[in-house]
Amino acid sequence: MRNNRNTEETQAIAELFFRLKQAWDDGDAAAYGSCFTEEADYVTFQGEHLQGRQAITDVHQALWQGVLKGSKLVGEIKKIRILTTDFAVFHGVGAVKLRWQKTAPRKRDSINTNVVVKQQGEWKIAAFQNSRISEPGLVQRLFTKFSK
Repeated sequence: MRNNRNTEETQAIAELFFRLKQAWDDGDAAAYGSCFTEEADYVTFQGEHLQGRQAITDVHQALWQGVLKGSKLVGEIKKIRILTTDFAVFHGVGAVKLRWQKTAPRKRDSINTNVVVKQQGEWKIAAFQNSRISEPGLVQRLFTKFSK
């Protein structure tokens, strides 16, 4: 059974995720960047490594002025683990729905790992890693088949 403190922290982390999602939906790069620590690491699904809040903000501003203009972030937190009073990890799943789409295509589903820290009483993302969700490839299927 969770204690009230963990419940409060879990709720605060869920609110951080909501603010992140809302900032994406609004195309608000400053609000999006504010969800991260000053020195945050952000690894995109393509493996690009953004270093620092300003880089995260700048890249997203450019995306929302271009190809991702009007896009929405659909997703949810799957699991939150409070590790200490000021350190936690959460996993989220989701995808980007482009402005002309009714739903996000399943082929763009991603899972992300977020390391969050509490700074001055507020949870911030210190590290973010995003990966596309995909079916096992041919080599993995062969290894699985022949290892039985």
